[in-house]
Amino acid sequence: MTTPTAAHHSRGWYASLERVLRLLVHSNLFISLATMSVLVTTVILADLPLEALPVFIVFAATLFVYTVNRFTDLEEDEANVPERAAFTRRYGWLLLALGVGLYVAAISGAVVLGLEGAIYLLLPLVVALLYSVGGVKQLFLVKNLVVGFAWGAIPLGAGYYYDQPWSLEILAITAYVTAMITIAAVIFDIKDIEGDRAEGIATVPNRLGPAATRRYSQLANVAVAVGVVWLVVTTSLSSSFLSLLAMSAYVACYIPFATPERGPLYYGFVVDGEHVFLAGVVVTLEWLVW
Repeated sequence: MTTPTAAHHSRGWYASLERVLRLLVHSNLFISLATMSVLVTTVILADLPLEALPVFIVFAATLFVYTVNRFTDLEEDEANVPERAAFTRRYGWLLLALGVGLYVAAISGAVVLGLEGAIYLLLPLVVALLYSVGGVKQLFLVKNLVVGFAWGAIPLGAGYYYDQPWSLEILAITAYVTAMITIAAVIFDIKDIEGDRAEGIATVPNRLGPAATRRYSQLANVAVAVGVVWLVVTTSLSSSFLSLLAMSAYVACYIPFATPERGPLYYGFVVDGEHVFLAGVVVTLEWLVW
């Protein structure tokens, strides 16, 4: 039997954990960890050395882009995620200053170090402008594809940094990340149905409804998983790429529970945590093999 004191401590521990998770999600620190996880997965599967500079660049660019988006989406968030909107109003300017500072530092460091292709570090700024103020998000499916290709640029950028952008490994990871993030972006729109309708934003959930969105997203998830297996069987890709199926299974598990009633922690932590989960699987398998 659980005593009142034990139950009280349990509730207190849960409340503290929830506060920490909300802070990580609302501050964009968790999504920045997710993009860094994409880089880690890419480096390990492509058998490349992990270096501090690309990790810092990915973290800085993500924090910058997503913090800018918090401000441009503030009115929409007031309807969809009021707690996040309140957090942005209270702490957003501090996070924006941090994001801008780190982003500028990343670009400056790349220039000073003579990093080839440093000009491409302006792409996050272009993406932020297109998505947040360029009207891209008003176009059906386009905003989801923009998010997918933006995340897909991470493994492609890693390949460019390590001077092998067109290797089969890099291209395979780029395609996988682009496809899976596009699926996640579609699922993410389920929680924003009311706000998106009010803003006149056409999304898959708005057009087809949550149930159909979940069904088609699951079919797309299965198709991507089949594509991974096909590539490993028919090309020279290492069998280690089958570890990508772990994330496909993770996505298959969260899709059925994606409803408009789910809170920000479900979408901001569970859904956005898919690449953190994958990186954990890949790192663990690498450690076991090593």
